[in-house]
Amino acid sequence: MDITLRAYQDADIEQMRPLWNEVVEAGDAFPQVWPLTLDDADRLYAEQSFTGVAEDTETGEILGLYILHPNNEGRCGHIANASYAVKSTTRGRGIGEKLVLHSMETAKKQDFRILQFNAVVKTNHGAICLYEKLGFVKLGVIKGGFLMKDGTFEDIIPFYKTL
Repeated sequence: MDITLRAYQDADIEQMRPLWNEVVEAGDAFPQVWPLTLDDADRLYAEQSFTGVAEDTETGEILGLYILHPNNEGRCGHIANASYAVKSTTRGRGIGEKLVLHSMETAKKQDFRILQFNAVVKTNHGAICLYEKLGFVKLGVIKGGFLMKDGTFEDIIPFYKTL
């Protein structure tokens, strides 16, 4: 499988939306509760500082995506935030790592100085292992900071990395 990372195009939205919604509907990683409609997806991806996709160049299939944007504004506008989604059938193949590394490069090019993740769910072991492998710093634990789909509350861990 040959993967290319690139900026999304409007033609990609049909594949990106179900991928994003798969994570939302699982209810254990993204804060969003409702799946994206086509109009919502178009608006969400367009309003980011950058929206990237991981494409299988042999098949044209979108296997992962990320959104990158300021974590805050004004005096904290140099801190970026990102969200990542990888198609469940292709997880464990390094696509998430490629997305994170690409987002770090992109954030630097856009003059962000820090990449911060506000709410990594404690049970998201794959993401936590990846962020630690890439040198992100764990800031602590926020007890019960995430409402799981089943109605229970799980801890979240903020992470950051200087770019």
